[in-house]
Amino acid sequence: MEEKKKENADKKEKPDEGKVKETVEEVETEVLKETEVETKEVSEDKEKKPAKGKKGSRRSSSNSKALELELEKQKELLEEANDKYKRLLAEFENARNRNEKESKRMYDVGAKEVLEQLLPVVDNFERALQAIPEEDKERAFEQGVDKIYKQLIVTLDEIGVKPMNAEGTEFNPDLHNAVMHIDDEAFGENVVTEELQKGYMYKEDVLRHSMVKVAN
Repeated sequence: MEEKKKENADKKEKPDEGKVKETVEEVETEVLKETEVETKEVSEDKEKKPAKGKKGSRRSSSNSKALELELEKQKELLEEANDKYKRLLAEFENARNRNEKESKRMYDVGAKEVLEQLLPVVDNFERALQAIPEEDKERAFEQGVDKIYKQLIVTLDEIGVKPMNAEGTEFNPDLHNAVMHIDDEAFGENVVTEELQKGYMYKEDVLRHSMVKVAN
C-alpha cells in the first residue's frame, strides 16, 4: 500500500513528458512566427522609406541648383538695369548739352540785337572826340567825354565785342563791305586802304561789317 501511494505521489510531482515537449515546441513555433513577422515589417518599412541621408542630399542638391539659377537671373537683371541707366545718363547728358548750346545761341542772338543798336552810339562818341580842337582836349568836359568813351569800349570788350581794325589787311567779303575801289601802287592788290566805318565782331560772329576802301 505504501509503495502504491509513493508511485502515485511521484506521478503527481512529475508532469507528463509528452505534454511538456508539445508545449515547448508550440512556444518555439510562436516565437519564430513573431520574429518572422517583425522582420518582414522592418524590411517593408525600409523599402517604403528611403534613407534619410540620400533624401537630404537630394534636397540639398536641388536647393543649390535653384539658388544658382536665381543668382544668374538676378545678375542678368542687374546688367540690364545698368545698361538702361547708362543709356539714360548718356541721353540726359546729350540733352543737357543741347539745351546749353541752344540757350547760349539764343542769348547771343538777343545780345547781338542790343549791341548793334549801341554801335551808332560808339560811332558818335568817336566823331565827337575827333571834332574837339587840339587846344580844348585838356579841358575837364572833353576829358570827361573821353573817359566815358573809353569805359564804354572796355565794357564792350569784356562782353566780347571787338573792333576788326581792317585797315592794311586783305579784303575779306565775309568781314568787309567794299564801298570804294582805288588804284594806288603804294598798296598791294585787294588790300584795305581805309576803314570808313569800323566793323565789329561779337565773339566768333560778325556784329557789323567794316565799310572799307579797297586798292585794285
